Amino acid sequence: MSKIRLPPPQLGDNVSLIDSHCHLDMEAYGDDLDAVLERALKQGVTGVITIGIDEPSSRRAIELARRYPMVRATIGVHPHDAASLNNQMLSRLKDLALAHRDVIVGYGEIGLDYVKLYSEPKLQRRWFRAQLELASELELPVIIHDREAHEDTLRLLREGGPLKQGGIMHCFSGNLDLAQQVMDLGLLISIPGVVTFKKAPETQEVAAQIPLDSLLVETDGPFLAPMPWRGKRNEPCYALYTAGKIAELRGISIDEVARHTTRNCQRVLNFPPANNAS
Repeated sequence: MSKIRLPPPQLGDNVSLIDSHCHLDMEAYGDDLDAVLERALKQGVTGVITIGIDEPSSRRAIELARRYPMVRATIGVHPHDAASLNNQMLSRLKDLALAHRDVIVGYGEIGLDYVKLYSEPKLQRRWFRAQLELASELELPVIIHDREAHEDTLRLLREGGPLKQGGIMHCFSGNLDLAQQVMDLGLLISIPGVVTFKKAPETQEVAAQIPLDSLLVETDGPFLAPMPWRGKRNEPCYALYTAGKIAELRGISIDEVARHTTRNCQRVLNFPPANNAS
């Protein structure tokens, strides 16, 4: 007997949500992306940020942002691929940013990952610094990836600061103390579907207590699907489950979470209002 999966929470009239971090260019969406985005729009998820993680995916992100009015793109090279980075690639990414200012809203995801270690930490740190400098030159907010590298990530962000355009700590995985240090740097905290898991007390505490003006929601699709879809493909409309859980934790309505997180995303990423996204 299959599990019963409740539909996502419903937003009120004239309330919208933005999925601040998704990977729409990945193969998981290759067969039905039109349907995925149509489902999102019907549920009130009127905007999606599709994230570049290397040069090819950055180019695909731009193509998707040109194809779908509700989508905006970021460019950058993920720490997993730091070993493949060079100055020529950074120069090409810069050219992309300058040529596509109208659809590129951020630089990243960039940062450090000391879990997988697909690239040596020394190389990760070198190219994290270089990309922070490029993001500053381009006047783009940064989207930061940090997995079990909190100390070095914060140190390099401080050294590369001030972050005049701000940015986002994506898929936040730390505690309240770390969240405060991140917010002190002028970054927003993006909460993934992990907050819906039973064994996620730190994420739930952060989602419940940080200021609403510092909060975003994301899917990180196709990864990290929230309950009740855990283990399945994640997609933008599932951001509603995350927003609903945050609302429950804070004792407020999902509409209030949606209004704040949408406004925050529009502010930091210069995302257009919902009536221009459909």
